[in-house]
Amino acid sequence: MSTPASAPAPRDGFDPLTASREEVEELQLARLQWTVRHAYENVPMYTEKFDAHGVHPDDLKSLEDLARFPYTEKEDLRRCYPFGMFAVPMERVRRIHASSGTTGQPTVVGYTEADLSIWADLVARCLHLSGVRAGDRVHNAYGYGLFTGGLGAHAGAERLGATVIPMSGGQTEKQIQLIQDFQPTAILCTPTYLLAIADAMQRQGLDPRATSLKTAVLGAEPWTEEMRRELELAWGIDACDIYGLSEVMGPGVAGESCETKDGSHIWEDHFRPEIIDPFEPERTMADGEPGELVFTSLTKQALPIIRYRTHDLTRLLPGSAAPGHRRMGRITGRSDDMIILRGVNLFPTQIEEIALGVPGLSPHFQLEITRPAAMDELTVRIEARPGTEGAARATAGAELRRLIKVRVGSSCAIEVVDPGTLARSSGKLKRIHDLRNR
Repeated sequence: MSTPASAPAPRDGFDPLTASREEVEELQLARLQWTVRHAYENVPMYTEKFDAHGVHPDDLKSLEDLARFPYTEKEDLRRCYPFGMFAVPMERVRRIHASSGTTGQPTVVGYTEADLSIWADLVARCLHLSGVRAGDRVHNAYGYGLFTGGLGAHAGAERLGATVIPMSGGQTEKQIQLIQDFQPTAILCTPTYLLAIADAMQRQGLDPRATSLKTAVLGAEPWTEEMRRELELAWGIDACDIYGLSEVMGPGVAGESCETKDGSHIWEDHFRPEIIDPFEPERTMADGEPGELVFTSLTKQALPIIRYRTHDLTRLLPGSAAPGHRRMGRITGRSDDMIILRGVNLFPTQIEEIALGVPGLSPHFQLEITRPAAMDELTVRIEARPGTEGAARATAGAELRRLIKVRVGSSCAIEVVDPGTLARSSGKLKRIHDLRNR
């Protein structure tokens, strides 16, 4: 049986923002059956994987049956480099993106014309939910190029009807100039880069709160509620999350409401999320239970993805601003970024959450792991806030060390350094520096 070229359309009158859970799940099942067959019939990797696992698209008769199908890992995409995951002829592919490939073969993703249109729609949906409106000026400081962030956010803002300022990442002094001169009302970037821009403005004697910015839509790295408060206080804005990853689509897989600020709604008319136990992957977790996020695309033509393990750790919660779509809790870290320090699991977001509650310490920190002898050692290098000197720094460092020991259960060294000492982000910030092999 041949798979139709595109996923089933929703029923007439289907409104994703007001649809009930039952309406969303009805559409999910029809689209899930389409995408599993589309992948099986057109991607040799999925044909082989499903056959080896003893499952067939005909076996998917309910949403729960998805758990019978095998996972897709990043290594599957790398083995298919460059275009082995594409489910359509190359003449139908309108754009190609790829990861940096710094830790191995790059992962390559492709989009048909319909894929690009849906992507723009979903980013526009996220931006609108976060408070951006048609006619707003949007300063886009996500990186352009093979990274999906810049062009994905750009297309969504244009689809919404906003005016886009395509600044890209880096050139912080130029960012500041254009924010002042072009008077944007919204900014799109990573949370740590927005923090870096604020620091640079303050060093110039400028007040970020005096800019025209009202809204920030931030993603591409995990961040905490403490970081949200830090950014909203520094800029006088509403800061909302946007979630995505290139293997699943790019930014726009989920977005947060500026009214509720209670986690990003996953657009479940286009993606089916699951939470699994990262250490026992055959175990699927119930809504509300923490675990690793897994995604299946429901409408992608060029690169359907079945049960992709993101390694992002979160949980699924009932919808609020968009009741038919479940929300993601804050991402607490990545299962492959977890530091196991003398038997204790630790994530950078835990340090961020604790540090921002200690007076005198800034959000700028790095984690350095060394092995001077038989045991691993962790050093937290963190900047003092301006004006915190001498004994006050020592007190703040001691308090951070105590709180990490109490809340996380691990001992570490604390090094409080001068403001401006640590590298600033111009995109995704590298928090963990593993020096054990040096």
